[in-house]
Amino acid sequence: MDIQALHDVVHNSRDARRQQTLPKLSPAERDTLIKKFHPDHREAAYRPVAFGPNEGDLTVRELASVLEGDSMVPENLSLTPDHEVDVLVVGGGGAGCASALHAHEQGAKVLLATKLRLGDSNSVMAQGGMQIAVAPDDSPVQHFLDTLKGGHMKNDHELLKTMVEEGPSIAKWLLELGVLFDRDDDGNLHVKKGGGSTKARLLTCSDYTGLEIMRVLKDEVLNQKIQLLEFAAAVELLSDEQGACAGAVFQDLDNKRFLVVAAKTVILATGGIGRLHIQGFPTSNHYGATGDGLALAYRIGAPLVQIDTFQYHPSGGVYPEQLVGQLVTEGIRSEGGHLVNGRGERFVNELDTRDVVSSSIIRECEEGRGVRMPTGRVGVWLDTPLLEAEHGEGTLDKHFPAMVRQYARYGVDIRKDPVLIYPTLHYQNGGVKIDSNGETSVKNLFVAGETSGGLHGRNRLMGNSLLDLMVFGKRSGLAVAERVQAMSHGRLTLNHLQRFRAEAKKHRVTNQVTSPVVLPAYTEKP
Repeated sequence: MDIQALHDVVHNSRDARRQQTLPKLSPAERDTLIKKFHPDHREAAYRPVAFGPNEGDLTVRELASVLEGDSMVPENLSLTPDHEVDVLVVGGGGAGCASALHAHEQGAKVLLATKLRLGDSNSVMAQGGMQIAVAPDDSPVQHFLDTLKGGHMKNDHELLKTMVEEGPSIAKWLLELGVLFDRDDDGNLHVKKGGGSTKARLLTCSDYTGLEIMRVLKDEVLNQKIQLLEFAAAVELLSDEQGACAGAVFQDLDNKRFLVVAAKTVILATGGIGRLHIQGFPTSNHYGATGDGLALAYRIGAPLVQIDTFQYHPSGGVYPEQLVGQLVTEGIRSEGGHLVNGRGERFVNELDTRDVVSSSIIRECEEGRGVRMPTGRVGVWLDTPLLEAEHGEGTLDKHFPAMVRQYARYGVDIRKDPVLIYPTLHYQNGGVKIDSNGETSVKNLFVAGETSGGLHGRNRLMGNSLLDLMVFGKRSGLAVAERVQAMSHGRLTLNHLQRFRAEAKKHRVTNQVTSPVVLPAYTEKP
């Protein structure tokens, strides 16, 4: 296969494409497209959950198995605590760090435990930016409306209102901590327009926004000397005699020993689910994103919401093979990059919502207009050299240095040639049901970040994830710090686990997987 000939289709059609303007789809056209091509609408991929708080609700088979899975913790485990704290934060990404910092600032004794290292998370990998209404022509109200439309009107209004209104204060907090957001020539915060948004409101740090935010948050956690427990996987929550959450059991990944942490309150911030590879999709998620918080919260009795909807980011890498599933920032399309099929044609407005763009790419590939590689993978082109033609030589080096370097490692110069993309499993739209302070229906159990559900509806708008982490990380941290002042530790039990196992037996659920999965089983042979 002559890949240069495939590239030439893009190069030769560029001038004609630059004269085109593609409209966004009408609501009816969007719905028809999504129902026909989006992975959320593949009926064979779903089944009802057999028992528990979401009994009978449809979700993907991979998640249903995890929710029904059994704990690795024996019921006779000694629950003598190895650590006793006010606040236990489970997860070392953006939401976990934000909640730990705010709780610590209020005087709470905090332990932050993470399955891998502090900072190993999806937050680090966020490239496109953070949506916050700071521009003079923008407002939280408009941010609310854009997000509501992007989520197909299924967003939790109270959570959404809270997020957009607190966005500007989050930007101020991050700036004070030292985050280096991009500036315009006058020194003001530079904002970009993202897919599905009517206004430019993306705050960015080139194409490594999440990495820059996590650099600052991680340093602050270390500077504040917050107690850390790294390479410790949360494998079970603990409950007291009244059913409230009272801590967690961890497994040390080095020696496999169980560790017991007694906590007055627990914040789950374990992130996403991508490494379960739902429906066989590659993923942009980090190695530890195995949906741990969903399984833990479900077993202790917290209901989940919108567990039938997931986000497949339109631009995951297809070629070279080493970059399959890795995120190609949406910022390329925000700056004018075209999506081009194997015939050299544009086929969708590149700034439509993610579910529309992903569905359009899948349609092109399924109907024979994609580009097939010798590996058997298929995709469409993202015309990256167009940015150099439109905005001048050096544009990609200046605004997307991480992507330039990432592809250059494998001999691809994105300044000269397009990159091949296909949707990649990116985000769980649903999750644990929370209130505006992050608390679940289980007393003293809080959830922040991607593990929670309801905020984003059926499709997350670009850039809202980073804001979600910061807002609800902050709110949960402040809420637990206030609560623990008037609390004492409850008696540790595994009563909820006994009830869960009894329910599984009652519903004749057998051949249970062990959940949480902890780490993806790439080395296991079938």
